Amino acid sequence: MAINTNILTPRIMEDMFAPMLQNCVSIAKLKKIHAQIIKFSLSQSNFLVTKMVDVCDKNREINYANLLFKEVINPNTHLYNAVIRAYTHNHLYIFTVNMYKQMLRQDSTAPDKFTYPFVIKSCGGLMSHGLGKQVHGHVFKFGLLGNVVIENSLLNMYLKCDNVGDAHNLFGEMGERDVISWNGLICGHVKLGQMKKAKAVFEEMPIKSVVTWTTMISGYTRIGYYADALDVFRRMQIVGVKPDWISLITVLRACSQLGALELGKWIHFYADRNGFLRETCICNALIEMYAKCGSINEALLLFDYMRERDVISWSTMIMGLSNHGKSGEAIQVFQEMQLAKVVPNEITFVGLLSACAHAGLLDEGLKYFDSMRNEYNIEPGIEHYGCLVDLLGRTGCYQRALELVKDMPMKADSAIWGSLLSSCRIHGNLDTAVVAMEHLIELEPDDTGNYVLLSNIYAKLGKWDGVSRMRKIIRHKSLKKTPGCSMIEIDNTVQEFVSGDDSNPFSKDIYWMLELINLHKEKADGKCKVTILD
Repeated sequence: MAINTNILTPRIMEDMFAPMLQNCVSIAKLKKIHAQIIKFSLSQSNFLVTKMVDVCDKNREINYANLLFKEVINPNTHLYNAVIRAYTHNHLYIFTVNMYKQMLRQDSTAPDKFTYPFVIKSCGGLMSHGLGKQVHGHVFKFGLLGNVVIENSLLNMYLKCDNVGDAHNLFGEMGERDVISWNGLICGHVKLGQMKKAKAVFEEMPIKSVVTWTTMISGYTRIGYYADALDVFRRMQIVGVKPDWISLITVLRACSQLGALELGKWIHFYADRNGFLRETCICNALIEMYAKCGSINEALLLFDYMRERDVISWSTMIMGLSNHGKSGEAIQVFQEMQLAKVVPNEITFVGLLSACAHAGLLDEGLKYFDSMRNEYNIEPGIEHYGCLVDLLGRTGCYQRALELVKDMPMKADSAIWGSLLSSCRIHGNLDTAVVAMEHLIELEPDDTGNYVLLSNIYAKLGKWDGVSRMRKIIRHKSLKKTPGCSMIEIDNTVQEFVSGDDSNPFSKDIYWMLELINLHKEKADGKCKVTILD
């Protein structure tokens, strides 16, 4: 690079270097430009050093940026902001705060509206509510309250520190609120599971974006209010807000849990029509939905249709086949996964071991369990041990199952002991059942189902004194069995029915229909009888 410096002023030379730095994409090229800047005695130019720091920021070369900054004797506000921005982008939050403190100590510099969003974000990154409040005071001192970007940063900082009270106070004082302000407050409530408060803000919000609707759907899904999640999605459609692929993934989780197959099919059609099926994560969510809604063949068709499959695609398909009792097909899909050279993860092996347990494939299950550590360096978790205990129990290897539970690197949970107790019921193994029950009573003393299971084992073995003892315990503890629950989807609406609950507005109609079915059945063959509740 040859530059004629005759009759060129420093300002003209800065303007010559500026486009070079603007187009600079690598540190190697930056160092060459930096050498020329030093050669022409421009290393103290705040303007050029700021641009060089920006290049470092884009290339994640923070050490070099720090060296550039230290060489400047009188850094200005723009240069400070550039370094603060670079530290924050690279999650070096404590360095951001220290640079901000250094900036405050300089008489010639003062923070501006470009300083605070990054300083405040760093306070949130450090989860330091106290430091954030101090910075909030500085914003007021420098007369920058009223800037919506800064106030949104403060709002997000308070919410990240789980201080909803201060966030609400700030929100109430804001002169200007944009969609980011409203979404931030709603998201803060959703994060803490406060859906009633989130809904109150949501209803008050004048203009809702697709992010707003998706946040509400996600919040209800997270706390298990799946029907509410679907209601929000339907309202979103009614007002004409088009869901994006993130919205679809979120609502598909609710469909999976409720068995809302018709809505899931509509989402599949919508995703196809709008080109979202190119997104692997959308296909993965649809496969899970179909599998959990009982349409395993639809899941397989979509799986075969996919052009690109990631580890989640394969794992979801394996898990779905396993849950449908198609153990052989699940193992075959895993073998195809190996041929495709996709490395399995922890979830893959949960599905695979579960498939082996359902089919009683002891040797295969033990082989896959060992391969986790030996071939894929995956340390088995409690879910994998649970599947193996279930497999050993189902195949009658109770002693090996008990030894495995004792040798586990973690304490067995109620799911593992419950699985072992259920296996004992199948094979009538009382000794192991009693051991499992002792641990279950310690972990879940008020779960009626455990006592009923042991009572059934006693009954199967003809030990009626044991049955009587279990019944006495249930009566003495005043335990009540959790009522059964079922759901059905009609006209895109999910109806829930709970055993013994006649609060459904259509209860009388339902009971009349059951009585009508009962009469028809009795007339046909006299074998099927439906009991009508008063």
